[in-house]
Formats: sequence, structure tokens, C-alpha cells
Amino acid sequence: MKVLRIVANVQAPDITMARRFYQDILGLDVIMDHGWIATFGAPRSMTVQLSVASEGGSGTPVPDLSIEVDDLDAVFKAVSAAGFPIEYGPADEPWGVRRFYVRDPLGKLVNILVHKN
Repeated sequence: MKVLRIVANVQAPDITMARRFYQDILGLDVIMDHGWIATFGAPRSMTVQLSVASEGGSGTPVPDLSIEVDDLDAVFKAVSAAGFPIEYGPADEPWGVRRFYVRDPLGKLVNILVHKN
């Protein structure tokens, strides 16, 4: 038996609020939409991962979601310009990532990160 996919399910009173952040800002595709549930994803295959944490690192809270991007500065600029609240960073972390925390329109704490080369 192999796990093929892990999906984060985020409760929202109105799923259209998520489109602005996850589709418009982060560029994810809507890969399923039934009106009451929308699934956002990327065209390429994603790695199956599940993180369990007692803290978020560097004294931060555990984020609800972590999203790795290819251009952290561009995403930071876009979320800042859109008025989404930045709660931490950007910061270079000792474990080799640069990241920031932002609140999505559903109130979830999202860790946006890039691995430093």
C-alpha cells in the first residue's frame, strides 16, 4: 500500500474568498470545483508530505499550511500589495529556508517558503 496524495481541507463559509489568494496570488489551478468544495493544485506532481510540529521554528507558531514557491520575493510583494497580513518575516532560517507567514482570507496561517541554494 502506498499513499498517493494528501489533501489539506480548509473549512470556509465561502470558498470564493480562497480564489483570490490561492489562484490569483499563488497561481494554483482550480483542479476541481463542485461549488461547495474547490481544490487548488499545480500542474506538476506534488510530493506527498505530512509535517507534525510542536512549534513553527524560530519561536513561531505552527502554521496551518506550508507552501514552497520558486520566487519568494515575488509572492511577498504580491501578498503585501493585496493587503494580506504578514505575520512573520521574510526571514532566513538556520535550517536553509527563507520564508514568511501570511494570513490567508480564511484566517489560516500560511508559511510561504523557498529553499536556499
